[in-house]
Amino acid sequence: MGNWNLSFISEEDFTNHVKATIDKYGDKLESFDLKRFNKNIVDPVKLIFDKTVYKSSWDEIVKNEIFRQRDKSNNNDIGYFHQRIFNFIANCHVPDNGKEGGWDVIYENPNGIALPDGSIVHKVYVEMKNKHNTMNSAAAGKTFIKMQNQLLNDDDCACFLVEAIAQRSQNIKWETTVDKRKVSHKLIRRVSMDKFYALVTGEDNAFYQMCMVLPNTIQKVVNENSNTVIPHDTVIDEIKEKAAENRIEDNDVAMSLAVYMLGFSSYLGFTE
Repeated sequence: MGNWNLSFISEEDFTNHVKATIDKYGDKLESFDLKRFNKNIVDPVKLIFDKTVYKSSWDEIVKNEIFRQRDKSNNNDIGYFHQRIFNFIANCHVPDNGKEGGWDVIYENPNGIALPDGSIVHKVYVEMKNKHNTMNSAAAGKTFIKMQNQLLNDDDCACFLVEAIAQRSQNIKWETTVDKRKVSHKLIRRVSMDKFYALVTGEDNAFYQMCMVLPNTIQKVVNENSNTVIPHDTVIDEIKEKAAENRIEDNDVAMSLAVYMLGFSSYLGFTE
């Protein structure tokens, strides 16, 4: 291929990292049967509202629910992608789970790391989030206190809350609430992913460049990896079988009852 555009990570490292992320997807591609589908007990009333209000077929509603269940666990794999890429970027490392204070990424630069307010530190401890609104106030408070403790132990560092999907491109003082009190510290910062890439690589649009090579790399990995499983989900067929066993003339009522049985099979009236 020859023309690799990213200066801060090699094509081989990037491709391997994408491959590792896709491998994590692999276990989600296992086929769904009814047992797996209903492992956490789906909400039959919601399914029936959704089906009717969105004018969907049972097939679509079941497919959507399977997609939702898969999607929930895939979000963690994208967290893996965003975090672990820093293992391949100079001056950064990703501590083993729970080690080194449980930080997601640690960035060290002996030449000093300049923050927007002019202060210089030599180490940045990072807590990483996929999306800006995923922390409730208790989690935010706990994270802020963890960062405060780090600053007490090390007066030559800063702590960043790095968000892959931030509200905007930013590197600002993080202001949050701990015990109903507004707190902030200039060395505890909220930083969007693009600004963090820019800081560690020295290239302003490093994150943009990574995003531009990502689709082709994913495509290439998927094409080369012919053993990617294509799931064969049997949920809807199994529900239809159960509906047929109900011996109810009206097919829609029979299907509704089969769906109700997913959540309510032991409830009064349904046990008959």
